[in-house]
This record gives sequence, C-alpha cells and structure tokens, in this order.
Amino acid sequence: MWQVVDRCLPPPLLVQRAMPENLTQRAIALEERYGAHNYHPLPVVLTRGEGVHVWDVEGRRYLDFLAAYSAVNQGHCHPRIIAALTEQARQLTLTSRAFHSDRLGECEKYLAEYFGYDKALMMNTGVEGGETSLKLTRKWAYKVKGVPANQAKTVYAAGNFWGRTLAAISASTDPDSTSDYGPFLPGYIIIPYNDLAALERTFAADPTIAGFMVEPIQGEAGVVVPDAGYLKGVRELCTKYNVLFIADEVQTGLGRTGKRLACDHESVRPDILVLGKALSGGTYPVSCVLADDPIMLTIKPGEHGSTYGGNPLACAVTMAALNVLREEKLAENAERMGNVFRQRMNALVQKGGLVSLVRGKGLLNAMVINDTEASSAAWKLCLKLKDQGLLAKPTQGNKIRFAPPLVITEAQMNEACDIIERVIQSV
Repeated sequence: MWQVVDRCLPPPLLVQRAMPENLTQRAIALEERYGAHNYHPLPVVLTRGEGVHVWDVEGRRYLDFLAAYSAVNQGHCHPRIIAALTEQARQLTLTSRAFHSDRLGECEKYLAEYFGYDKALMMNTGVEGGETSLKLTRKWAYKVKGVPANQAKTVYAAGNFWGRTLAAISASTDPDSTSDYGPFLPGYIIIPYNDLAALERTFAADPTIAGFMVEPIQGEAGVVVPDAGYLKGVRELCTKYNVLFIADEVQTGLGRTGKRLACDHESVRPDILVLGKALSGGTYPVSCVLADDPIMLTIKPGEHGSTYGGNPLACAVTMAALNVLREEKLAENAERMGNVFRQRMNALVQKGGLVSLVRGKGLLNAMVINDTEASSAAWKLCLKLKDQGLLAKPTQGNKIRFAPPLVITEAQMNEACDIIERVIQSV
C-alpha cells in the first residue's frame, strides 16, 4: 500500500509500507529461521500468564492445561514467588560454589525437613537431578554395597522419560529419543513397567544392580498409572535385595497427583528422591536430589557439582514455591479438581466413540483417543481445543495430557470440561 509519510515535505514523499504482519506468524517464522528444529509446538505464541490463564500475542486468552509439563503447579507468575525472585535478584544472584551464600544452607535445611531426608543436593534441571541420582547410586554401589569397580548397574522401566542427555536416553525405549545417538552408556537394564515379578527376577539374577529408577506415574508415556501396591512392592524388593529405590518425581511430585509426592499415595519413602519443574513455580530452573547421609556423603568435594546449582536466586524461589504449595493446600485442591475432571471425562467415555479411556491421579491426567499411536487425531483435537480457548498437547501419538496449574478453581475446571466436551462431540 502506498502512503504519504509526511504531508509537509515538498514534494510529497511516497514510500511503500507493508501491511501489518501477523504477530503469531512473525514469531513462529523467527523461531523457524533462527532456532534449532527440535520441537513441534502448537501454533500459538504466548506473551503473558496469570494463574491458570495465558494470553497470546494477539490478545487471546487460554486455559493452560499443560502447565509447562507440570512446572507451573503454583500458577503462572504467582505473586509470592515473583516477589521472592525479584527481591533476591536485587541483592545477589550467583556466587558459584566457590564461595558460601547466606541462602544455600537455609534452603537445604528447608528441603531436607520438608521431605524428610538428611541432605539435599541442588541442581538446575530435572535431567541433572536424574544424572545426579545415577552418580550417587554408582558411588554408593562401590563405596557401600561393595560392587566390583565399573560393574554397577541400574534398572529402569520401559516407557520411562527423564530427559534428553546421553545418560537419560540410554535408559529410553522411545526411538525418537535414541535414533542416531548411539553408542549409549553401559550398565543399564530395562524391564517392563508395573511388573514386580520381572523386577524381582532381575534383582535376584544380578548382585551388581545398585538402583532402580522409576516414575510413580509415567508422564511422557501417556500418564500410565501402575497397579495399586506397585510402589510398595518396589520398596520391599529394593530393601530385600539391597538396591536403591530412586523415585523420579520431577513431574509427579509437588502436589501434582493430589499428594505432596506421588509416592505418598502408598506411604513409601524412596532412598533417593529427584525433584524439579515446580520446585521454582515455573520461574527459574531448579532441581534437587534428596537422600540420607550414607548415600549423599559418598560424593566428595570436586566429584560433582554445578556453577548455578544452589545459587541464591534458586534458593529464594524454591522456598517461596514450596511455601505456596503447603500454605495454599494445592495438593488437596489437585485431588478435588482431578476428581471433577475424571468424573466429567469418564461420562464422555461411557458415550463411546472417540475417547476410549481417561486415566490419572490428581491433576495429572490423560485422555486416550480411539485411534492408533501413529494417527494425527490427538494433534488435530489439540488444534481444535486451542481454537476454543484451551491449550493441551498430545503425547505418544493418540493420548492427550491434561495437567493444569493446581490453583484451578471448580468454575474454571468446569469451563475447561465444557470446552473439551464441545470439541469431542463436534468431531
């Protein structure tokens, strides 16, 4: 379109001005042009969040039913966590571990007492927490259990997901995670999930096994909930065979499943607890590993660490985020709202057709679409949900995970269920 840009200029200067560009398209095009192509997001560009809602660059509001893969349990931009973040950011953000800070010991004490362990080791990301747990397990195997040098093994359940590093994908059974990344780390054994008989056979056959790392509910596999008694059985077998029970609660922990930890549903205490994601309320990368002294003190100075791990900013947001979970009773709310969600979604299942199953605990749930894992049905449903104001993401092809922030109200939950029902019934 041609425009006069300044009527006072003699003679008038005419320039060609492009029509305003769609902000969503522009942001996506920039990522496509300058970023690595290692993700396939929904075509929505977010710019603001508050509580259970997010807004895109065009001003549209959505109910967030992914919560950054359960990192935003406390809701987007929770004011108490943001206040802790900004207050600490004005004072001191990073010292490295070359020096002490006045926040680290305070936060470690808080974590240890909150979860009931002797020690906490703070890192940054969930996968770092997983790697730390693996290193602790191997140290314990050699220094405490007496496994011969370089022979320690860890056991994992098929369908697990704990990150994208080489150590993590060496345990993976997902071809998308492992293709063209070999060779993989040795010392890994993979068995079926939710199979205590297989676990005992594996333990009994190999005295060099040092640990079993397991998700209490498999998130990325499609919110796979094990049989009642599975975690209790894992605890008993690990004790019987002197193997460390490592609970990966990065996604399931911190109120997500209706309890402080998913392990709390069966009153079991893992030897090593791995936490991340919502440990900062989605404001900053924070993870931690908790264990008692006989395990934690096997690692000595110089043998493991992180420049950013346990920095003052991380400590401030961690304590604030855990305070919010406890004081606002978010686990209890997750239990109530999860029951509302599953009751309404199971009514859809009873009608038959597109939805074959709904499963989960608390506010970690999945809907299984009556199609193959190779189909695009779940992706297309998520696009329709987006158009109706609800954001969710498929996992494992024909499953949609629904995991909103734990601050969701009953009115908001019913609004979300109305949207889901409308979309399902329109297909």
